[in-house]
Amino acid sequence: MIDTHVHLKYDGRIPGEHVGITAEQLVDRMNREGVDKSVVLPIESPEVCTCLYTTEQVLEAAYRFPERIVPLVQVDPRMPRADQVIKYFASNHSIIKGFGELVDGLSMDDEKRQLIYATCEELGWPLIFYGSSYSSFDDAGLPRLESMLQKYPGLIFIGHGPRWWNAISADDDASCRYPTTPVVEGGAADRLLQEYPNMYADLSAGSGYNAITRDPKWTEGFLERNWQKLLFATDYTRMNDPLPQIKWVRETPMSDEMRAAIMEGNARKVFKID
Repeated sequence: MIDTHVHLKYDGRIPGEHVGITAEQLVDRMNREGVDKSVVLPIESPEVCTCLYTTEQVLEAAYRFPERIVPLVQVDPRMPRADQVIKYFASNHSIIKGFGELVDGLSMDDEKRQLIYATCEELGWPLIFYGSSYSSFDDAGLPRLESMLQKYPGLIFIGHGPRWWNAISADDDASCRYPTTPVVEGGAADRLLQEYPNMYADLSAGSGYNAITRDPKWTEGFLERNWQKLLFATDYTRMNDPLPQIKWVRETPMSDEMRAAIMEGNARKVFKID
């Protein structure tokens, strides 16, 4: 099993702010839960916390646990020469498998972001973005995301967060809630997964888990349509975090082929993991 969305220790500057987990604590939890590899995402944008967890720190952890930790890069698009920084990491660290998560205070189609998209497309890297009330701004129906899927067809976008997952339902109002009502067929996220080869989604965090459990009858059809585009993920960030996605992916009725793809096969393909 490959967990495609994990964060390690980052201490905030405000007392009591998020502390997180160390690489050793992550590997211990992986051993106990039966997770083979974890994709670890840096945090380099101030919208998330008052202190950051850098790409260099993720790489340090990955070099200590090369068989267990798969590192990604994150560079804030507002940083000068962001494309050069990404290419520097790519040329000096072949263990990097992608970019994420993109969690800055910009719209989905912002010009600064498009430099990131173009660079990742050139490198052949997938990109995880976080859609919320403070990042990856988009309208109902996700038109900005769709325009980027069209403009950068060689870049795999991986959707994450409430703004993305709320759009599974046709009654999406561009909010970032955690709805419990039945899903209305015809949502934009469902459509984009089916229509665009470069659109994927991870099942992490409360938003992903809520989306796949709020309407079990709808979820059955969603899995049938999109099982080749879904990535098992938890967004594990704290020592005692519950990880309900583990039980869900192991126990939800689906074919063996679908389960194997969601648990690890799709991740191996997208992140080019042997």
